[in-house]
Amino acid sequence: MPEEVLFKSEQRMSREQIASYLQTVVDKLNAGDGVTLQAGGDSVTLDPPAQPTFEVKAEREGPTDGPKELSIEFELEWPEDGEDGGELEIG
Repeated sequence: MPEEVLFKSEQRMSREQIASYLQTVVDKLNAGDGVTLQAGGDSVTLDPPAQPTFEVKAEREGPTDGPKELSIEFELEWPEDGEDGGELEIG
């Protein structure tokens, strides 16, 4: 299925700034509110269901013979039609 990017922002920030952004998302999730992402003139609000799928990924990317880049990705996923995708299991 093709991917449609609804919003994207990428910038260097301090660890403290990143923690502040993530804390805002935590607060919204705890309150059951939607999450609004804004940068410049772009904005999107998404309202995760009570039990979305939570994916955590650590990656190393880059050319075989060149410098690598490490990343940590956190992703919430749910079907757009509102159907429950099933229970998350971590083993």
